[in-house]
Amino acid sequence: MELCYQLPVLPLDRPVPKHVLSRRGAISFSSSSSLFGAPDPRQLSQRRGAISYDSSDQTALYIRMLDVRVRSQVGFEPERRGSHPYLGVDFRTLHSRAESAGSIPARRIQRLFSFQRHLLSSRLLRGAPHLNPLHILDEDYCGQAKCMLEKVGSWNFDIFLFDRLTNGNSLVCLTFHLLNQYGLIELFQLDMVKVRHFLVLVQEDYHNQNPYHNAVHAADVTQAMHCYLREPKLTQSLTSCDILLGLLAAATHDLDHPGVNQPFLIKTNHYLAALYRNTSVLENHHWKSAVGLLRETELFSHLPAEDSLSIERQLGSLILATDISRQNDYLSRFRTHLDENNLCLGNASHRHFILQMALKCADICNPCRPWELSKQWSEKVTEEFFHQGDIEKKHKLEVSPLCDSEANTIASVQIGFMTYVVEPLFAEWARFSDTRLSQTMLGHLGLNKASWSAMESEASGSFEEGESEPARATEEPSSRALSQGSQES
Repeated sequence: MELCYQLPVLPLDRPVPKHVLSRRGAISFSSSSSLFGAPDPRQLSQRRGAISYDSSDQTALYIRMLDVRVRSQVGFEPERRGSHPYLGVDFRTLHSRAESAGSIPARRIQRLFSFQRHLLSSRLLRGAPHLNPLHILDEDYCGQAKCMLEKVGSWNFDIFLFDRLTNGNSLVCLTFHLLNQYGLIELFQLDMVKVRHFLVLVQEDYHNQNPYHNAVHAADVTQAMHCYLREPKLTQSLTSCDILLGLLAAATHDLDHPGVNQPFLIKTNHYLAALYRNTSVLENHHWKSAVGLLRETELFSHLPAEDSLSIERQLGSLILATDISRQNDYLSRFRTHLDENNLCLGNASHRHFILQMALKCADICNPCRPWELSKQWSEKVTEEFFHQGDIEKKHKLEVSPLCDSEANTIASVQIGFMTYVVEPLFAEWARFSDTRLSQTMLGHLGLNKASWSAMESEASGSFEEGESEPARATEEPSSRALSQGSQES
């Protein structure tokens, strides 16, 4: 079965078929690119998601590149961009952990299972029966996943369990299911093979080594977006195009996230920071990466050019709204609309703004989930923060806020995040959509904050008790004397 993953070997005198060149990992350049012609293989293998320009319109051309494992096997060193030594570290291995010797890589096992699932889905799409008994165990897990999808609109949906049942394919399975459930595939006459191809590429472009910003987070945000799209006010007003944009934006909103924040990219002179002039660096990259996949898979190639470009622009507007540094701008505008009661969902621009706010809520809704789910997300995002802080300390950089593991705890980070970011946003969302779901989210938010506060108090109390133990031992005789004196008096 492992042979299925070997790249095809073609004779040198045989022209390479077009479908091979267009596959993932193929390299394409604009005609005006300086790399066009005879590029250096060493230079090409060093780039992933790299960007070149078309001199005619200065449009970033996103190039899909080979996995970092190929580079490590060939022996190429990552290209150093700028002068800072950290830029030699590949983001694909930033959060990876060394595997024990002799163990079977988890990624290899996943690829074997994924290939089996690919064969099954391919047969189903062709309508061919599958009689191979090797699929029995796989189908059992598929059956459990289908049972979970029947309750995909539940706020208690356990995305971690769903990801295990789908063998790490939660984003593909959930998004494909929602697109089909809303009737969007049929309505927009989308090619099912292209849809699946697009979703697979999206899922692969998330860095699973990241503790938090990975494909499971994207699937969780997509599921939350689905819950918001089912709210009465949105159900009555949103168009099919709005729903399509909302789901695609949720699935791709953190695409190719490197696992570090924008300030880190800026102070290390990363090329993405220079490209986007230090403004919404990550969000612009997520958007352009999504557009690159849409064009690569030709998902909307059957639509008029104006429509596909409009979808790309609106997709970008939604993803850019997730920039946390612009949180107050969106929140103030949302609060003003609610105070003046002038939101008209019959207006396309107002509907788009509500979609932006819904995506913002979905992106940071973890504190509003049940404690069992919320706690896992809190631990994962704090782990990612602290790992960045450790790297900054290692290279003698200023440690970013919330990233210092010595000055912060998971509880303190979460309490601050809930108080200053999550609570204001969801309080306004509850004003807009005063439903059972909104009250449930606020209820979980209050309980989770209380739980973290209790854990923080307990930790600080035990720390103070440990510090005061020696002093308490020295003061014990005088304390006894005082107590005895008071009793005598």
